[in-house]
Amino acid sequence: MGVDGSTTANAIRARKVDPVKTIRLTPEELAPAIQALLKGEVVAFPTETVYGLGAHGLRADAVARIFAVKGRPADNPLILHVLDQKALRRLTVDDEMDPAAIALTEAFWPGPLTVVVPAAPTIPREVTAGLPTVAVRAPSHPVARALIAGVGVPIAAPSANLSGRPSPTTFAAVWEDLAGRVPYIIDGGRCAVGVESTVVDCTTRPVTILRPGGISVEMVASVVGEVQYPHPGGPARAPGMKYRHYAPKKELIWVVGSETRDLVRARGAELSSYRTLAVIAPHGVVAPPEWPSASLGADEVSAAHELFSAIRRMDQTDAEAIVVMWSSLKGLGQAVANRLEKAASMKVE
Repeated sequence: MGVDGSTTANAIRARKVDPVKTIRLTPEELAPAIQALLKGEVVAFPTETVYGLGAHGLRADAVARIFAVKGRPADNPLILHVLDQKALRRLTVDDEMDPAAIALTEAFWPGPLTVVVPAAPTIPREVTAGLPTVAVRAPSHPVARALIAGVGVPIAAPSANLSGRPSPTTFAAVWEDLAGRVPYIIDGGRCAVGVESTVVDCTTRPVTILRPGGISVEMVASVVGEVQYPHPGGPARAPGMKYRHYAPKKELIWVVGSETRDLVRARGAELSSYRTLAVIAPHGVVAPPEWPSASLGADEVSAAHELFSAIRRMDQTDAEAIVVMWSSLKGLGQAVANRLEKAASMKVE
């Protein structure tokens, strides 16, 4: 079923690209997307985490189109998406896979976990941002897997949004950002996890959590034991480490708390200049009735699933700014906090 996206205005923060007619594909209509990828074009597709913007992962010219479409900085590395551990072995220089990478991929693949390993020389530097390592994951979403199988090579893919915007978890969110910029968007429904994959650098001892995500840090530690976090000031070895990400058009204020009194306290100080705020908070937090609001649900899993969608919905309201109330660091709560840290223009503790 075709939909004309060429009328979409050139998006903020994206490089100029020639407008194209964007066509919505269903999961049963993958052949045009596979052919487009083989020709070096880019395609938006669903994964279990967020929607991805994919290109042939072993063609430098194809990968470069991702950066042009998104307006993405060239020093921000990409993730290669594969089907299994066998494909991972072909992308690393080591004859014998690192034990931590083996253990983690056996435990969590296919799924929302990315491992960073030494990069094989066949991988374009556009994927690795010139680093000696490459980030690789095996998605579990059936559409993503069918696309990878159909193309027969790794698919390089960041999230399918304009650079800096909230990651898309629905077809509509991808359409909002990329219609008129890509030939195909595959509609796979709403993403199950809602935040990007956890990225683990397996070239360090202990392994390094470069980005918390759909697999909790506790789950990673249960497999490999001790983990560490990156030292500030080093190179960005994974997506989401260097630049501001996930930000709406409105100002986003992160209130570290989940009780109504925290919002009242914050509003009396840092937020007193705003007449109307949109509130995103865990279930049970009651915002003033005249303010738009969205729920993050009752637990950390629900919050991860709802976060980006709620931010995009509140960004479309008449509120002057968006307040997100969140404090938990348990399980996927750490991934939620990480995204808010990157998106917020103000943090109130």
